[in-house]
Amino acid sequence: MKQLNFNINNITRENVKGLKPYSSARDEYVSDGSEMIFLDANENPYENGVNRYPDPQQRSLKEVLATQKGINTNDILLGNGSDEVLDLLFRAFCEPKIDNVITLPPTYGMYNVLANINDIEDRKVLLSDDFEPDVTKILDAIDEQTKIVFLCSPNNPTGNSFSEDSIIRILENFEGLVVIDEAYIDFSSKESWIGKISEYPNLVITQTLSKAYGMAGIRLGLCYASKDIIGVLNKIKPPYNVNELTQQRALDRVKEVNKIKEEIANILKERDFMIDSLEDIQFVKEIYKTDANFVLVKVDDANMRYDQLLKQGIVIRNRTTQPLCENTLRLTVGTNKENKKLIKALKSI
Repeated sequence: MKQLNFNINNITRENVKGLKPYSSARDEYVSDGSEMIFLDANENPYENGVNRYPDPQQRSLKEVLATQKGINTNDILLGNGSDEVLDLLFRAFCEPKIDNVITLPPTYGMYNVLANINDIEDRKVLLSDDFEPDVTKILDAIDEQTKIVFLCSPNNPTGNSFSEDSIIRILENFEGLVVIDEAYIDFSSKESWIGKISEYPNLVITQTLSKAYGMAGIRLGLCYASKDIIGVLNKIKPPYNVNELTQQRALDRVKEVNKIKEEIANILKERDFMIDSLEDIQFVKEIYKTDANFVLVKVDDANMRYDQLLKQGIVIRNRTTQPLCENTLRLTVGTNKENKKLIKALKSI
């Protein structure tokens, strides 16, 4: 492995370095389980399950996740959805009007939105025709003000995972943060990069409970990185960014390991069924390789086919406006009943 000259202080914003984070009542006193009278946080004293402030560090949930992932709790940050985690990365490491980040369209649109919100230049380096990162062009686009490279793998909307060699080349040749968005990793045949955090000090992994865990409604994003990076993010995160109800539901869900595995297996089985069935649809021109819980397909006329499916009560995603995605539709894998209705509709239009 190439020795990287990475120093967290070189990329952290100056105002963040000297920032003293807000210390909440639940930071100053951490319960050890003893029965105590809490008169420190100006809460309503009448118990209803949510009258107390939530744990600002989500300790119980992090302990379970750390055990499952084989890492330390200090390597974990939880957020109000992955979008908050991504926004924190911008706010901690990117100086407005000065710094830039690199994204690889077609990809998840929030990277660009967050760049614009934070007044950061988004240097777009298109994926290749087979939806792989063009590492040479990425490295050429990097300058002294480049702070983050965003890699979505498996990628949204294309569905493919990026090659390990490409990711390693970027990690070993860039002295900023390499953020791998693994929202769909649970559906992939490839392993998560979480196990590489100790090898690459500039590596950041984001995941979510919205996809494989089926908890999009509770908004919980996960960030895995070195304790130094997590320490910087903890400085600027809101004190109670993950509410009590979310923590409770997430804690219950992440313990259902076998049930989650079963659901993932069913989704993968249905994905195979969908792909096999799509091969018989005359106007489907190409079915792209996928490592996610969706399939991207090229059709003859994406706008027309999208409207036709809407009239049959089926909502899909039209991606034809995205770079390299002309006349493509993104189909999420549903239940067997839903997928059969989709295929029936496609055959009838």
